Amino acid sequence: MNEAFKALSDPTRRRILHLLRKRDLTAGEIAEHFSMTKPSLSHHLNTLKQANLVLRERQGQHILYSLNTTVLQEVMGWFLDLAERPSRKGREK
Repeated sequence: MNEAFKALSDPTRRRILHLLRKRDLTAGEIAEHFSMTKPSLSHHLNTLKQANLVLRERQGQHILYSLNTTVLQEVMGWFLDLAERPSRKGREK
């Protein structure tokens, strides 16, 4: 899960995930939303892939990227579990 948190720490990667929330996209379609070099975008996509936050599937000459909702649910579950724990603030003196 550490890889997922590392990947989510970058605003560009969070924006890519937001785009993929709407529909699956090719790398070229993702690139249309950013003004960065292809190698930079590829680095971000590979980081998301290594963290298992995105899945990729070859379709002909293109690679289609989609959200891996299983890992996103695991990360969200961790946050919700953390939020539900009682706070120690005020109890320790």
